Amino acid sequence: MPLFPNTPVEKMTEPYQRRWWALLVLCLSLLIVVMANTSLIVAAPDMTRDLGLSSSDLQWVIDGYTVPYAALMLVLGAIGDKYSRRGALVLGLLIFAGGAVMGGLVDETNLVITARAIMGVGAAVVMPATLSLLVAIFPRAERAKAITAWSATSGLAIAAGPLAAGWLLENHAWGSTFLMNVPIAVLGVVGALLLVPPSKAEGMGRIDYVGGLLSIVSVGSLVYATIEGPHFGWGVGPITAAVVAGVGLLAFVAWELKHPNPMLNVRKFTERPFSGSMMAVLFFFFGTFGSIYYSTQFLQFVLGYDALETGIRLLPLAGAVFVGAAVTGKLAPKLGVKLVVGTGMVIGTVGVFLLTRIESGSTYTDFLAPLLLLGFAIGLSLSPATDTIMGSFPESELGVGGGANDTALELGASLGIAVLGSLLATSYKDKLTDLVGGHLPAAAMDTAKDSVGGGIAVAEQVAKNPQGGAEQAQTLLGAVHESFAHAIAHTSLIGGIIMAAGTLIVIAVLPGRKHGAKEAEQTVEEQTETVNA
Repeated sequence: MPLFPNTPVEKMTEPYQRRWWALLVLCLSLLIVVMANTSLIVAAPDMTRDLGLSSSDLQWVIDGYTVPYAALMLVLGAIGDKYSRRGALVLGLLIFAGGAVMGGLVDETNLVITARAIMGVGAAVVMPATLSLLVAIFPRAERAKAITAWSATSGLAIAAGPLAAGWLLENHAWGSTFLMNVPIAVLGVVGALLLVPPSKAEGMGRIDYVGGLLSIVSVGSLVYATIEGPHFGWGVGPITAAVVAGVGLLAFVAWELKHPNPMLNVRKFTERPFSGSMMAVLFFFFGTFGSIYYSTQFLQFVLGYDALETGIRLLPLAGAVFVGAAVTGKLAPKLGVKLVVGTGMVIGTVGVFLLTRIESGSTYTDFLAPLLLLGFAIGLSLSPATDTIMGSFPESELGVGGGANDTALELGASLGIAVLGSLLATSYKDKLTDLVGGHLPAAAMDTAKDSVGGGIAVAEQVAKNPQGGAEQAQTLLGAVHESFAHAIAHTSLIGGIIMAAGTLIVIAVLPGRKHGAKEAEQTVEEQTETVNA
């Protein structure tokens, strides 16, 4: 076998011999894309302090990555299908690395947000390419196992990001959490050239760029409105974005229904395995990312763990993901997608509801069971749902399939952080106002209500003020802790109810094994007819 694989997958007469090594490269590429978000969670306090970030600034440092990431995946997946999936992977990693270098070297808020946006564009190229290459390289008999490894990597990144960032922050500035991605991205590029064979769709036809543009406008506007509205008020900008998202979605559906070669065949949403699996991915990451977002803040701000200690305490979640992935590899073929995915969603919902027990005196132990349940649920459910989504697309649309799956994943995560984060902030403000309203100057009260970090900072200033003192500072600190714990419990109740509703919908939509098998056969026949046409 040559050092550089040059034979396209489509022209191979037998399975690619180095496919498991290629999978390692794909999982490594996926790892840094997901870590780019989770590592920032523990780096946020240092960035806030050094850059003087407001609550709005910090939100956009985080979500400057999310908007292009979610909006572009569908289109860039199709472009990768058309021209080169391996080329897309390499290009995406280089763009991602370039953004990471910029983010690690600049020290101005707008430039950091720009760097995060560049990384988001790179991630939007990488993520669907990893999944489309995986499906193209692996024969059907091994595909579920490979997708299980891919899914487990997503769960691993949730814990690995904070752990790696925490270790770096022990001795380095927050810029190191950007720069750590660069050597991994370079390794991914080298690995892609040495181990991943070229692949592209055959007979794909022209790309539906109008549909692609409408999808970008719709998803981008939806994510923007979801982030900006709940956190900073439904002013002209968020309302306009919401309207644009709604109109854009209707226009996208209308265009795709009449187009002979659509960007995304929206009729697939009438197929119960596809639509049920898409909703499962969306709801799952809604609850998981939202819960981890505020649980991590409690570990840092209330329990006082530093970045590294926080990362270490998220490791049980990663371990539970691997256990769930091992279990689903054995159970899904026997029990079917509906039962396995539904069970995983029930377990994840229970994990979110357990966070309603959090109070000001809670310790890490109170978070351990929810983390274990959420991790196990991710490992159990994500792989069969993703396998079902990818199985709904023909060879010529694997990048689009990967983009659809990843858009649901990223949209769910964005909605979880934005919606649950907004509920958390509102509940925290209301409770803190009840406890200490009128006892602080207006400016100090506004700062304390802005975030739990702001409340702790005000308590520290009160302790240094001769008119305040240690006793008043401790009283304020206790009120901040109580308010934030109350906010987590209240938000988890709402999040759990949304997850429970989502679970019931997914269970109702996903077909049973017999019905699912018939629909799968029909899908294969339709795909064969499309290829032969």
